[in-house]
Amino acid sequence: QVTLVESGGDSVQPGGSLPLSCAAYGLTVGYNVMAWFRQGPGKEREGVAVIKPGGDVLAYGDSVKGRFTISQDNAKNAVYLQMNSLKPEDTGMYYCAAYLNGNMWDREAYRFWGQGTQVTVSS
Repeated sequence: QVTLVESGGDSVQPGGSLPLSCAAYGLTVGYNVMAWFRQGPGKEREGVAVIKPGGDVLAYGDSVKGRFTISQDNAKNAVYLQMNSLKPEDTGMYYCAAYLNGNMWDREAYRFWGQGTQVTVSS
């Protein structure tokens, strides 16, 4: 069984920072393209950041570039998302996903998903 488990979601103030974690079971993150997606209230699920199997960043979504950092730790078999300078519009459910094929910004390109962790940015 493959399971992705996100953690770290919380309620934070605008301008604050928050780290998210994604622990993988039954799948080796070092062998897979991994990504973070998010879905805000009333919005479609959108890609946030994508990382290569070797740990090099593939891309960031335009709305988070310069503020978020995706990384991985092969020893822990985990993927991380460090979020800085948070804005209210960053509010949403954040999901970790493992890629299969297709357009990496398309959620249908991913074969495994975690259950999500909630991030709320408000004063």
